[in-house]
Amino acid sequence: MNFIQRQLQTAVNNITQWCDSNGFTISTSKTAGVHFCRKRNLHLDPEIKLYGEDIKFVNKIRFLGVIFDKKLSFLSHVKQLRKKCESALNILKVLSTTAWGADRVSMIKIYRATVLSKLEYGCTIYGSARKSVLQKLDPVHHIALRLCSGAFRTSPVKSLYVECYEPALELKRQMLSLHYYFKIQSNSNHPFNDFKLRPFLLRLQNARKSFIPVFFTRVQDILYDFNLLYLHVTPEPKSNFPPWGIPVVQFLNPFQTFIKSDTADIIYQQIFNEHRQEYDDFIAIYTDGSKSAEHVSFAFVFPNTTPLRDTSSPGVRGFTTPRYPSVWPPSVFSSP
Repeated sequence: MNFIQRQLQTAVNNITQWCDSNGFTISTSKTAGVHFCRKRNLHLDPEIKLYGEDIKFVNKIRFLGVIFDKKLSFLSHVKQLRKKCESALNILKVLSTTAWGADRVSMIKIYRATVLSKLEYGCTIYGSARKSVLQKLDPVHHIALRLCSGAFRTSPVKSLYVECYEPALELKRQMLSLHYYFKIQSNSNHPFNDFKLRPFLLRLQNARKSFIPVFFTRVQDILYDFNLLYLHVTPEPKSNFPPWGIPVVQFLNPFQTFIKSDTADIIYQQIFNEHRQEYDDFIAIYTDGSKSAEHVSFAFVFPNTTPLRDTSSPGVRGFTTPRYPSVWPPSVFSSP
């Protein structure tokens, strides 16, 4: 414990030195520490000083909306989370009246936005809590689904999942944990991309059932249950330049000073012919676009190219994009 105390004091000194050199000040009254230990009265709290004052140690502390207690049971966080979600359920109770209110689809959307988002936030962290602790959140989920679907209190819980297209909270936590795990594996620059638990911690975890499993251990169990343990994750392609460093495309627009409604077609044709004569050694690329109720499409034509399959016009290339993308107006470009 003395070695850990010296290491922590050295880290605090380095942080304060960096803050002093960069113009930052740490408030000693707002600074607190938590001694994570599951054993009672075995290790005393370390004595760490900040600007000559002792840092106070507390039993629990909030960090980015998640309450960490000294035993990492997350019981305090789950209790407060349930209290917040129960107060948010009042919105659904008001909107679920028989005389007036929202329909089922709107109710489920409101539930996902106001209540379910709170339950999902930080679930990859507090998901290591005991099953009995996590089950305290299930009644909130079930009450909300009954309000959204209008089901009776005696309706089976599994029927609510099917009726509202909402899985159980346990499956939700597993899904979000897998999403975060695959995100880590797909990013080769992530600090935990090649994380492996130390062998002695694995032996300790297997020997003590009360040992809190880390995130990667929980994910490995989920992958084993779904037979995805040997799934290969393809890394994301690396971008050669950041979005703010995209080079600006230089182009000429001879039609910029003309208004389409006030200009005759013959003038556009003359300007286009003059433009083509001036840049006759450039390759002409013709583009056009159209928009429908469901899709946005565009096409461009290259001269002297092999036509696509099922395309009657030589050199025509066409693409269809989802609805509401960025649409560029039809134009004529010339490239060397």
